[in-house]
Amino acid sequence: MRSLLALLFAVAALPALALDYRSVSDDAILYDAPSVKGVKHFIVARGTPVEVVLTQEYWTKVRDSNGNMAWIEARLLSPARTLIVRVDKAEVRAEASDKSAVVFSAEKNVLLELPDGSRSATPGWAKVKHRDGQSGFVKASQVWGL
Repeated sequence: MRSLLALLFAVAALPALALDYRSVSDDAILYDAPSVKGVKHFIVARGTPVEVVLTQEYWTKVRDSNGNMAWIEARLLSPARTLIVRVDKAEVRAEASDKSAVVFSAEKNVLLELPDGSRSATPGWAKVKHRDGQSGFVKASQVWGL
């Protein structure tokens, strides 16, 4: 019993693991292995958000919004954050509220910047910016990359 309690306290002391998202800094090839000699899966466009799964020296294993995993050269990842619209039409609002005015709509697969690098202070919403300069708040459930 004592060892079980010690194990529980040790686990509770571990830091919480958070998902780590990045953006692709330039068009990049995704590989099946951490090497340019690996099989080339596809090319990912600049600005695409990816989830970091594993980092290994000069390579990073990432997951895309479709759940596909592949390797990318670590130097091609940016700490700048973007989100990708997952629904047919996401409504970006002036405030983080369903009652707020719609500033603009974004179609499926449109990339939006996450200017402050995190969600808004209102749970379930993210402050975003479109490349044309418009900004507002989108429901977290309508985008991927948070």
